[in-house]
Amino acid sequence: MLNQTSVSEFFLLGLTDIQKLQPLLFILFLTIYIGSLAGNGAILMVVISDPRLHSPMYFFLGNLSCLDICYSTVTLPKMLKNIVSSHKAISFLGCMSQLHFFHSLGSTEALLLAVMALDRSVAICKPLHYTIIMNHHLCIQMTSTVWVIGFFYALLHSIMTSHLNFCGSNHIHHFFCDVKPLLELACGNIDLNQWLINTITGTIAIGSFSLTLLSYFSILTYLFFKTHSCRMLQKALSTCASHFMVVSLFFFPVLFTYIRPASGSSMEQDAVIALMYSVVTPVLNPLIYTLRNREVKQALSRVIRRKF
Repeated sequence: MLNQTSVSEFFLLGLTDIQKLQPLLFILFLTIYIGSLAGNGAILMVVISDPRLHSPMYFFLGNLSCLDICYSTVTLPKMLKNIVSSHKAISFLGCMSQLHFFHSLGSTEALLLAVMALDRSVAICKPLHYTIIMNHHLCIQMTSTVWVIGFFYALLHSIMTSHLNFCGSNHIHHFFCDVKPLLELACGNIDLNQWLINTITGTIAIGSFSLTLLSYFSILTYLFFKTHSCRMLQKALSTCASHFMVVSLFFFPVLFTYIRPASGSSMEQDAVIALMYSVVTPVLNPLIYTLRNREVKQALSRVIRRKF
């Protein structure tokens, strides 16, 4: 990435400059980060180690946990360091790297959630053909594809942002290097960068969300018109409830941040909203899945019994 600017570093201003709040924020976000690592790490461990969880649903869940560990690590360690430090600088290369991995992991998670919804749709609507359709080879192909798409999509953002000229302030009103705050600091023509956010980012976010909703619509249609068992309906809806909660927590803040017009945007507001999908959602995902999923809870219990 060629740096065509005299700016060699940026300063991340964070969420607030009120000094009295800094110790409280540090404890809060350190707890969240540890919780995210522990919760997602536990799910990843049981999915890998327990043969009973070697199915497409838990294969995708393991990928989601891996994503959430990486996703939290992209932003939170630097954020924690800046809270306790008076020097809140990040190098130009470090900023572009953080931007790249944040968007790579975020877009991969959006696509993976859509794949998980599709998996649930096949499992409920085509139960007899499920193992044939969602075979191991197809699962690996789908997860590999979403990881690759996420990586190259983010590469477009990082390369195009790194070629901008930053001739004014180098203070970013955010707790990490994101595209929109950096565009606020850029001088010159940013139409192409703005098009990338509106078109490509919008396509990935809205496309993934639409595919997810379509999968749930097919599930509901099948349950209401093809089966007359209340017990089956309740079981299927319970199975999908965890995933739908995760989808809602992730997509609504993302869509609000990146799809709305720039004129209605506030950097401070965007930073607070970004906390939901980049910090809060990764720590809630393992809680949602373990509290609502009997098989995961049983697998965790078996691991704990073996250890102690």
